[in-house]
Amino acid sequence: MADDKKKHDDDKKQEKKHAHGEGPVTDAKAHADEKKKPEGQRKKGGKKEKAPATIQAAPGKAAARGEHPARLAVAYKDQVIPALMKDFGYKNPMQVPKVEKIVVNMGLGEAITNNKLIEQAEEQMMAITGQKGVVTRSRKSIANFKLRENQPIGVMATLRKDRMYEFLDRLLSMALPRVRDFKGVSGKSFDGKGNYTLGIKEQIIFPEINYDRIEKIKGMNVTIVTTAKSDEEGRALLRYFGMPFRTA
Repeated sequence: MADDKKKHDDDKKQEKKHAHGEGPVTDAKAHADEKKKPEGQRKKGGKKEKAPATIQAAPGKAAARGEHPARLAVAYKDQVIPALMKDFGYKNPMQVPKVEKIVVNMGLGEAITNNKLIEQAEEQMMAITGQKGVVTRSRKSIANFKLRENQPIGVMATLRKDRMYEFLDRLLSMALPRVRDFKGVSGKSFDGKGNYTLGIKEQIIFPEINYDRIEKIKGMNVTIVTTAKSDEEGRALLRYFGMPFRTA
């Protein structure tokens, strides 16, 4: 008897819920009416579902691709800018010099007689910089050098933003320490406007180059273009990045 009475009371409660629009909808017409309502006004368990109050902003390009910002780019913002502002008394962070671009140039005079050197240099430039290089051509003919106008004589690449910082990071932390009898780089290779040019005698110091696949050892020039107004500012900027200048 007690069980029957309890069941009877539960049925009455369920009927009251249906009367007030609560509980599961069992009637076909009521179910169809429920589906016609906007998603934010549908009833679920006696409660209305709330529509999202705000739309979340899309992630940044690097985050969307699952990438991380360059290590030196983060170090520049967090460490280099405050240090240079303290050393030179800058009042605004926008006054602090920065690296604008890095130009990697590989001259190939022997490509006049061997065209395969250009193709190999393009592959090596792609491996070193992560960017397809541009073939440089002669501007005029020089008979003594057997050089014709518009003849391929080199490969160059201009790096900016993250690729620039990533190349500079690999150059300072991996490539230069592999130079034989390395004692640091010269601090006199500035052009008077804060730009620095570094000469590399062998491309094999970069770990991306496979030593067994190269025909000839080739050198290259690395020019670091900065927004510094003087050599002193440019030298301080590169020193904070970790450029190993010779003291003597």
